[in-house]
Amino acid sequence: MKVTPAALPDILIIEPRVFGDERGFFFESYNRRALADAGLVAEFVQDNHSRSTRGVLRGLHYQIERAQGKLVRVVAGAVFDVAVDMRRSSTTFGRWVGIELSAENKRMLWIPPGFAHGFLVVSDAAEFLYKTTDYWYPEFERTLLWNDPAVAIEWPLSGAPTLAAKDVVGRPLAAAEV
Repeated sequence: MKVTPAALPDILIIEPRVFGDERGFFFESYNRRALADAGLVAEFVQDNHSRSTRGVLRGLHYQIERAQGKLVRVVAGAVFDVAVDMRRSSTTFGRWVGIELSAENKRMLWIPPGFAHGFLVVSDAAEFLYKTTDYWYPEFERTLLWNDPAVAIEWPLSGAPTLAAKDVVGRPLAAAEV
């Protein structure tokens, strides 16, 4: 696996070695030893799978207690995946990084605890898989407003996204619990 730091500290872009021929392809989507050798040491407790259609924006979600680290990837379609640093003591607090994840490029993204996470589906549909380092506790989940001008995420949108009710009422960074 090739592991590259992203533009924000602690966020990692993971590109697996893909072996392909006329029959198809094979790659290791998770190898604990290889990731540990690259500095990603995490114990995962849950796998999640979602499917969304073009223009759906999920997030930006984070936890104020029992924060989850997430190893995310796309197995069908493509998304623009975003992480925002919600660690108030961090020198990059409030900054974001975005990367396209797709079934074609097979990239994965490591988002450690302390970051808000979300994605926008940029293909007709996308299936999104992610491992988490803690279970989901709804009482600790918060939502950062996806279009907060103070964060200024450059979403590749043409028109308004489709949002869940909780994402519509996300809080701006200035009022967010961290």
